[in-house]
Amino acid sequence: MEKEDQIIIHVDMDAFYASVEIRDNPSLRGKPLIIGSLPGERGVVATCSYEARRYGVHSAMNIKDAYRLCPGGVYMHPNMEKYKAVSEQLHAIWSSFASKLESVAYDEAYLDVKERAGDFDGARKIAREIRRRTREELGLSCSVGVAYSKTAAKMASEEKKPNGYFEILTPESFVDLVIDRDVKVLYTVGKKTAEKLYSYGIRTVRDIREQQETVKRLLGKQGEWIAAVAFGKDDRKVTPYVPEKAKSISREVTFQKDVSDDAFLRDVLALLAICVERRAEKHGLYGSGVSLKVTYANMQSVSRSRAGEATRDAAAIHRIAEELFGTVDQRPVRLIGVGIYNISREAYRQMSLFDDPEGEAAGKEKALKELLDSLQEKYHLDFAGHLEDIDRMEVLHRTVEYMRRHSS
Repeated sequence: MEKEDQIIIHVDMDAFYASVEIRDNPSLRGKPLIIGSLPGERGVVATCSYEARRYGVHSAMNIKDAYRLCPGGVYMHPNMEKYKAVSEQLHAIWSSFASKLESVAYDEAYLDVKERAGDFDGARKIAREIRRRTREELGLSCSVGVAYSKTAAKMASEEKKPNGYFEILTPESFVDLVIDRDVKVLYTVGKKTAEKLYSYGIRTVRDIREQQETVKRLLGKQGEWIAAVAFGKDDRKVTPYVPEKAKSISREVTFQKDVSDDAFLRDVLALLAICVERRAEKHGLYGSGVSLKVTYANMQSVSRSRAGEATRDAAAIHRIAEELFGTVDQRPVRLIGVGIYNISREAYRQMSLFDDPEGEAAGKEKALKELLDSLQEKYHLDFAGHLEDIDRMEVLHRTVEYMRRHSS
């Protein structure tokens, strides 16, 4: 093996949220468990146990469809703080074996283990150790793939799910595995891309290989990538997440019932702005633009944005978001979101001799206090005393629902 080659492990937890809940409550074992919205609520399935999947339930499915398929299932809201804590334990295990780790989600990551493993025999030992420690230390199972590339490693981890191990060590082995499978087996080929390929009679990976010029002409840059992957080529590196490389920081909320109350929506914008501030502050980041997203009852979405000086100040974000909200149609709203973009670590702004940094900080603190006080007076909730919790997904949604029911 050449020195510059990677040895990549892809780890994917098995039905992560559901598995954590079953571990903590063994009475759920063997039952079709659906994590997400509850029946009768608006929302989707976040994940579900393998028992629920036998009924046809799957992630991102509308909760009403899930209930129609599996009315006898156990339905639960997600406990994101619990899953985040377990995820940190998992990442600590994974990081101990990797020179580079690229986290895809709470429950999934790519590990570059070339330095630690040395060769594929070493990688196999690491894979076994990851599975053992995950089981013994956390009481959970994972599926692990060992491969020469990211695409192959991801494919390998999916091949023997759940609680599986598989390896794809060469491009030739990858091609042998996928050549007669549907085009959707390849990374980046989703439903719409697949439909385009189908319309040209390209249904399998073999078809892509035989008609690669058609694929490139039809899909442009993506087509070039797909054609290369069909031959087992993928030189992407494992790239650790760097917060400042994110394009934006945002938070949004979907209402259980469509909302037409303009004043209530503006109050929700305040909570979302606070969540954005806290997330940006956690990573030491600023945004030089504020964005607003609104999805109406008919599923039509609109967005507005405004560039300016770098900030992560909740009161300022809220003010701009309110102004942007004033430019969109006022009709029943299903979802609303706020974000900052053009992310950096620099709080750049034009300075003058007359600037007063301490006075400016005090002014920001005063503006936030006034915002929180106005919300408390209106909804009789101690917002200021619970800022540590408000950006937790379940707390945010529960608070917004309470506000909606008690808005005048």
